[in-house]
Amino acid sequence: MIRVLVADDHPIVRQGIKGMILENADMQVAAEAADGNAVLEQVAATPVDVVLLDISMPGPGFAEVVRGILARRPGQPILVLSVHPEREQAVRALRLGAAGFLTKDCAPEDLADAIRRVADGRRYVSQELAELLATIVGGGGQAPHHALSDRELQVLRLLASGRTAKQIATELSLSPKTVSTFRTRILKKLGLQTTAEAIRYALLHGLVE
Repeated sequence: MIRVLVADDHPIVRQGIKGMILENADMQVAAEAADGNAVLEQVAATPVDVVLLDISMPGPGFAEVVRGILARRPGQPILVLSVHPEREQAVRALRLGAAGFLTKDCAPEDLADAIRRVADGRRYVSQELAELLATIVGGGGQAPHHALSDRELQVLRLLASGRTAKQIATELSLSPKTVSTFRTRILKKLGLQTTAEAIRYALLHGLVE
């Protein structure tokens, strides 16, 4: 029996995912979580075979949650779910240690197949993502934003989503001066001059959640 932790902040989505999982006789939902902190608490308290993790939830950032899961349970299979089929998100998830990446519009049989694969210690990626990994992860060249830290990438995403520096500071519990420092670092690493250019870059590379 494959024990699954379902982590998503939308109750209706969580119910739908649970329903798809329970259609399979070899699977059960062992735990649920609605935010990043709850995910880490559940992982520590409840051994599961697969963590089915929404890429965007309240609480700690996605990278922090993935690292926290693996710190508590090294080798824990993590299957990431995203509403957007953004290749950059998929590559980042796999780089962080996730075992697979799936979009929420997938067919129920694809979800079941992905869960079985990662529970068995294998990876799950679509054919398109496999080709991307062959070039990007395999050394065929990296986009400049891969040099950004997790916090810098988070600030870039928020800038591109229309937040002001003050709003970002409030949302991330930082000072406006710190946000300004992150902005300066982002521009330097991306080889850009203005915030508008950074926003265009983020949109071009599908970095906006």
